[in-house]
Amino acid sequence: MLMPSIFGENLMDDFFDYSFGGGRSSELMRTDIRDNGNAYEITMNMPGVKKEDVKAELKNGYLTISASSNTSKDEKDGEGRYIRRERYCGTCSRSFYVGEHVTQQDIRARFENGTLILDVPKEDQKVVEENHYIAIE
Repeated sequence: MLMPSIFGENLMDDFFDYSFGGGRSSELMRTDIRDNGNAYEITMNMPGVKKEDVKAELKNGYLTISASSNTSKDEKDGEGRYIRRERYCGTCSRSFYVGEHVTQQDIRARFENGTLILDVPKEDQKVVEENHYIAIE
C-alpha cells in the first residue's frame, strides 16, 4: 500500500517511529570515520543515550558498538489520570572490522555529549612478497 508523502517523508513516520527517545532511528549511531595517518577516528552520534548504556566489544577482529535505551514519558491530568503514557525500549549495534592484531588496549574511547569517539590504530599490513620469475629462453 502506498502512503502519501509530504516533502519526501511518509506521513505515518511519526506514528510508527518507536526509536530511542522518540527520535528518528536514522539519526542514531550515525558514524564518521576519519583517517588520521596511523589510526582511524570513529565518531558515532548517540543522541539520548547515556554513557552507561553504551558497550564496545572487540572479538575476532570486529569492533562492535551497542547501545540500549529505556525511557518513558508520563503525563497526567490534574486528577492523576493518564492522558498519555509512552515507553521506548530497545537496543541497536554496529560492527566494524578493525583487524585481527588490534587489541582492546590499543583502542581509546570517550563519550562526550551523546557522541562516542574511538581511536583505533591501523592494523599493520603484512608485506606480500612479490614473485620474482626467471625468464626462460
